[in-house]
Amino acid sequence: MPEVKLDNLDRRILAALQRDGRLSNVQLSEEVGLSPSPCLRRVRLLEQSGIIRGYHAELDRGGVGLGLTVFVGIKVGQHDDEVDSAFRDAVADLPEVVSCYLLSGESDFLLQVVVPDLPAYERFLRGTLLKLPGVTDIRSNFAISTVKRETGLSLAHLPGAAG
Repeated sequence: MPEVKLDNLDRRILAALQRDGRLSNVQLSEEVGLSPSPCLRRVRLLEQSGIIRGYHAELDRGGVGLGLTVFVGIKVGQHDDEVDSAFRDAVADLPEVVSCYLLSGESDFLLQVVVPDLPAYERFLRGTLLKLPGVTDIRSNFAISTVKRETGLSLAHLPGAAG
């Protein structure tokens, strides 16, 4: 992927697309103050470089019947390439896991799991998580409510940002 130096126009494009990924190129170009052709070229470069990784619709979890979010800390017993690779491959194939992070600290991995309810999580825990390669300990933390959930990233550190 080509490395891109982001400038003020790129920042404005990224901010606008984070607010509304469905903007047409004409709407986007008007919002950022560019004509459509150069705006489209910049967007394509941001996509090709991997800075824009995709476009999606954000769904209401409860509205689609996924009312329980669980943050799961997982310890693995051995730290070698084979176990690590097997664990990562297994987690990548689990649709209930919406994010997985390698950590330093008490847990080796932190998973965000989204399921319909507590019985569904129990089935997932017993039938899947406990059987993952190398797992020696699992700690489940249940989300009671969501205080803040943002999908957009702060771009305040980029050139031309107004704090």
